Amino acid sequence: MATLLYQGHGSLRMTTDGGKVIYIDPFAGEGYDLPADLILVTHQHHDHNCIDLPAKNQGCVIWQSFDAQKGDEYQTLNLDFASVRAVEAYNHHHKKSECVGYIVTADGISIYFAGDTGETEQMAEMSGLKLDYCVLPMDSTYTMDIPETMHCAELIAAKHSIPVHMSPGKLYDAARAKKFDVPGALLVKPGEEIKL
Repeated sequence: MATLLYQGHGSLRMTTDGGKVIYIDPFAGEGYDLPADLILVTHQHHDHNCIDLPAKNQGCVIWQSFDAQKGDEYQTLNLDFASVRAVEAYNHHHKKSECVGYIVTADGISIYFAGDTGETEQMAEMSGLKLDYCVLPMDSTYTMDIPETMHCAELIAAKHSIPVHMSPGKLYDAARAKKFDVPGALLVKPGEEIKL
C-alpha cells in the first residue's frame, strides 16, 4: 500500500505500492534513508531544495522548479511509476516565475503538493480533478495565514487536506494545526506515516 511520511516543515516522502520513493522539498526532519527514485523541488529557497539529503537509487530523477516551468508553460513528467503535473505557485514572497506546485498521481492516488503559495487561479479548477489529498502551507509569514489556507482547501475540495509549513523554524506547530478546520482535514505530525 502507498504511504506518505511527513518529515516536518514542507518536506514529505511518498512511497508507492511498488516501493518507488518520491521526496518532495527535502530539507527537514528524518527519513531520508530510503533511496529516492524521484525528487521534486517546488522552488529554490534553502528550506525546500536539499537534493543531496536523500539517498538515491541509480537512475533517480531530480525535477526542480526550473525543469517544471518553461516560461509560461507548466510541464508534465511521466514515469513508469508516477505522473507529475506542475501547477502555479506564488504569493507575496514567491514569484510566479520561480515556483511551482505538483500534482502527483501514483497507484491511482492523486496528491497536490502546493509548495509555498497563496491562492492561485488554478485552485478553483482543481475541484474537478477530484484529488485524494492536498498538502497546503499556512505559516502566515512566508505563505498563507490559516483562514486563506482553509479557503484554498475548500476551493480544491480534495478528499483530505493536510496542513504543513506552519511556523518558520519549526517542524510543526500543534496549536496552529488544530485551527485548520475544514471537511476532510487530516493532521499529520512529523515522523508520522499514513497509508494512502
